Amino acid sequence: MAILVAYAVVFVLAATPFFEVLTVIPLGVLAGMNAFAVAVVAFIGNMATILLLILLMDRVKAWLARRRERKGGNLPEKREKKAAAIWKRYGLPGLAIISPLLIGSHLGALLAMGFGGTRKQTTVWMTGSILLWTVVAGVLSHFGFELLFERAGREGLLVDLLKRG
Repeated sequence: MAILVAYAVVFVLAATPFFEVLTVIPLGVLAGMNAFAVAVVAFIGNMATILLLILLMDRVKAWLARRRERKGGNLPEKREKKAAAIWKRYGLPGLAIISPLLIGSHLGALLAMGFGGTRKQTTVWMTGSILLWTVVAGVLSHFGFELLFERAGREGLLVDLLKRG
């Protein structure tokens, strides 16, 4: 039962903006969870909210406009400026691929739609980007932590904790 809760936590964290697959997958593998399973669950969690964001884009834009009004300004934030520079130079593919690293995939999808990307284009490029980063994080985490655990004689933080209790 505890392992199901752990995978549910992976899903929820991956679905949470700014907790990217790049963070969640290494944490899950470090906990001793199966790298492939963690990667799949994290990908599904991250994509679920990205797709929801793209689908509800009109409502999200209206909410953000109201929020900015309340804050009393229309100045672009630091992350938005980075995204705009990437968009100008590399377009939607560049923004989609680099956003999980620099600004977060959720904000990247939001800004891609705001800069003129269609729902279909944004969905395709964000899915490809998140899949790419999921594979990279999964492979690096698996081999990196496997070597660490082998040398330390451990199975992972969560696994070790569950065996004690």
